[in-house]
Amino acid sequence: MKVEELKELIRCVPDFPSKGIMFRDLTTLIKDGEALHDMGTMLADLYRGKGVTKVVGIESRGFIGGSILAYELGCGFVPARKPGKLPAVTIKKAYAKEYGVDTIEMHSDAITSDDVVVLHDDLLATGGTMLACYELVKSMNPKKIYINFIVELEGLGGRALLPAECEVTSLLKFE
Repeated sequence: MKVEELKELIRCVPDFPSKGIMFRDLTTLIKDGEALHDMGTMLADLYRGKGVTKVVGIESRGFIGGSILAYELGCGFVPARKPGKLPAVTIKKAYAKEYGVDTIEMHSDAITSDDVVVLHDDLLATGGTMLACYELVKSMNPKKIYINFIVELEGLGGRALLPAECEVTSLLKFE
């Protein structure tokens, strides 16, 4: 499949989760075996030869593409989770959301200074969650950090919030 064919598989749900929002539902893409396989290959092709050692997937939809990406690259997968979900010692980062504050956590030993890391989430909207994840991973001093999304909603400007020194890629873009 081509990128445009993948894009056509994403269902648009108006007024979800609230009025005025056009929700981009990736479940219609990932339920298609061929599309899921091709999406994983396309994501991995963005990072082949870059020495990636870990993919960090952001809870919960980032676990899907992030696991596929890690598998395709033959590297490790690290979950970035909501508080209280990880069993060992964690580090955390709080960040502002539209209606309050949220927190993201990772195991304190998940990333080392030898790692080249891809941060992955399914969708870039306003960028706050990814920025918090970036800052959390950056505090662990990896060699390099890349940022990746399956879908980017360009009209919301989330990319501008992300660090300029970091390569940011999105497979599919919507206005």
